[in-house]
Amino acid sequence: MSVSRLKRVAPVVFGFITFVAAYGQQGRWAAGDNATAKFMVDAERQWAEAACTHNKIAEKILADDFQGTSTEGERYTKSEEAADTADLSKTARDCRLIDAKARFFGDDLAMVYGSESSVRKAKDGAEKSRCLIWTDT
Repeated sequence: MSVSRLKRVAPVVFGFITFVAAYGQQGRWAAGDNATAKFMVDAERQWAEAACTHNKIAEKILADDFQGTSTEGERYTKSEEAADTADLSKTARDCRLIDAKARFFGDDLAMVYGSESSVRKAKDGAEKSRCLIWTDT
């Protein structure tokens, strides 16, 4: 390819790549009546309540290859999360979803941004409030 042709083609290719990259990152917040968003937010609510209800929601909603990060910075798997929320010796109280909003990126990707709180017993037996702010994909 000649230099003059390359000079003409390069801006077009660069422009196309820039457009695709910018468009691919565009998202839209879910409408209040969006059934998929309602389903995801309800699943997040159930997950936020799992430490109080032991509802086994993690087994239903998490992917088999799920990787989470704990508040201590440690990774955990779906099976570890399911076992932890099923452990009756770790029952919390006042578990609740504070807020959750879904954002869609095309037809195949969504993120839910939210927060939750609970009261749990520490190892020393004292009750401690806990508030988590998270992003789930």
